[in-house]
Amino acid sequence: MLGGGPLEPPGGVSPRPPGRSRAVLDGEVRVALVDDHPVVLDGVAAWLSAEDRLRVVATGDSVSAVLEACAQCPDVLLLDLNLHGDLVVGEVERLAGRGVRVVVYSQHAEPELVLAVMDAGASSFVAKHEGRGELVQAVLAAAADRPHVSPTTAGALAADQRPQRPRLSRRELEALLLWFQSMSRESVARRMGISPHTVKEYIDRARVKYAEVGRPAPTKSDMLARAIEDELIEADDVRGYRSWAARGR
Repeated sequence: MLGGGPLEPPGGVSPRPPGRSRAVLDGEVRVALVDDHPVVLDGVAAWLSAEDRLRVVATGDSVSAVLEACAQCPDVLLLDLNLHGDLVVGEVERLAGRGVRVVVYSQHAEPELVLAVMDAGASSFVAKHEGRGELVQAVLAAAADRPHVSPTTAGALAADQRPQRPRLSRRELEALLLWFQSMSRESVARRMGISPHTVKEYIDRARVKYAEVGRPAPTKSDMLARAIEDELIEADDVRGYRSWAARGR
């Protein structure tokens, strides 16, 4: 994966700033769409625009064209995986490695491809047959840096047979499970009766252990994927929490 330096797309688009997303701060999520089928672009743009919290700021048939049309980096880039006959997993890796939140939306939903997309750093994968509701939830979750597991992704993770599982301590596992069900490390710390710094240490140690067995998990979404692969948590548990959070808006 490329390094985490500033994103420098054509047209001088500003990179996403560090820390909490602008979308979380002001309640509006700026979404850019990339698909090489105009009918699909129009339909998905209409789907997303019907959600008050989402605003479509650019559409196009290539990443470069869409980013050129944006005054600044969008909060979420919704990307069709097959552009002009090519699977663009490498583009997912390039963008995610430079701080862009990428939600992949594709008719190609083979488990090995879904896993490759998630390993490349996508915030979420949604199959095109999964519909508007799933897509909207994936975009909102990505903008808020929350993990999202679509039914297609859950199926791919459950079928993954990679055996390398690190040995996590009881407290590391407890911190991870609470983190997946929480909006912040501070709330995890309160639940566990420890400091946020200690929570970070537990999570960082778990990341190191996954990296040591060749399964890096640099983001929360990556760590959630690893936990589901290793049957430490059920995908339905996270989906249930997401629905509860949405009801509390």
